[in-house]
Amino acid sequence: MLKRSWLIGCLSLIAFGNIAHAESDPKKWPLVREAFFAQRPMADAPFITFVAPRRAESGAQVPLEIAIDQTQADANAIKTLYLLVDSNPIPLTAAFYLTNKLGKFKLATRIRMEMDSYIRAVGETADGKLFLASVEIRAAGGCGGTVDGDEAAIRATAGKIKMNVESPVKFGDVTSATFIIKHPMRTGLQRDLVSQGFVPAFFIQKAAFTYNNETVMNVDFGVGTSEDPYLRFNFIPSAPGVLAVKAFDNDGKEFSHQTDVKN
Repeated sequence: MLKRSWLIGCLSLIAFGNIAHAESDPKKWPLVREAFFAQRPMADAPFITFVAPRRAESGAQVPLEIAIDQTQADANAIKTLYLLVDSNPIPLTAAFYLTNKLGKFKLATRIRMEMDSYIRAVGETADGKLFLASVEIRAAGGCGGTVDGDEAAIRATAGKIKMNVESPVKFGDVTSATFIIKHPMRTGLQRDLVSQGFVPAFFIQKAAFTYNNETVMNVDFGVGTSEDPYLRFNFIPSAPGVLAVKAFDNDGKEFSHQTDVKN
């Protein structure tokens, strides 16, 4: 999916270059929608909601929370949630593959935004129906700019994971977990401070979460995810066990971590 998004993103960068400006532009969404979802019907989704700042302090770290009201029949069937930023050079920020072990879906993360934009959450059901929710955020400068530091050292230390589960745990009930992985999430659009050449893209591509070896959630990350990817999500542990994650970056490296969940 993300390989496809890179190609689409490059085309989008060309297309958007002529119309980009400071304020959110609703005319970009039809282009993004067509690129990712073609002519498939898409209904509004009041059961998908956002908590987000109207104006972010930094385009490089924009906090965002998404929830799906599981009391809605359509929401119960949603299996994939796509997060897109209309005005980013590569619009697809992440895709979340959901299971019933998440309970009432609620997730917080941090994204990059190159300029003011509408953020879109598109939910897809098991039978292919699409549902859309949107929010507008003002932010700038998150995808490009310059970077400095010892790139070799940065790459060498990438992949350290912290993950914890909120306590006390009530087994059979919703519990909150927090995941952070150290990684620069280079976009491929940033320039080296000294040479001014483009720094190659280097980012976490996937993370797979399991509980007692059963899938909880899989995530495909894009470069629109902020440095040191962060997720806070709900899940339902049925009994004491192990919450584990395996993550992979575009250099082919694998990182793993596990957390014991006890009374």
